[in-house]
Amino acid sequence: MVVHLSAISPTAVVIICVVALIIFGPKKLPEFGRAMGTTLREFKKGTQGLIDETDVAESKKNVIEQTTLQIDQQKNTTETVETKEKEKQ
Repeated sequence: MVVHLSAISPTAVVIICVVALIIFGPKKLPEFGRAMGTTLREFKKGTQGLIDETDVAESKKNVIEQTTLQIDQQKNTTETVETKEKEKQ
């Protein structure tokens, strides 16, 4: 079952915050917030590295494919010219 963030109403968010304040107290909540921020930042950095590696691999693959196509086109052009020259003789 997938629950979207838009499914949580603002009232539910307020209730969750009040319960968290009661359970953890006002001194611990900033620490939890900082820890969550740090964790999220590290996660983004880690996934960004994976995304960059994937992009580099895909761009290298595209360059190789384009180069191969250009070489094939040059071969075809050369063969066509050679064929025409042989026909003229």
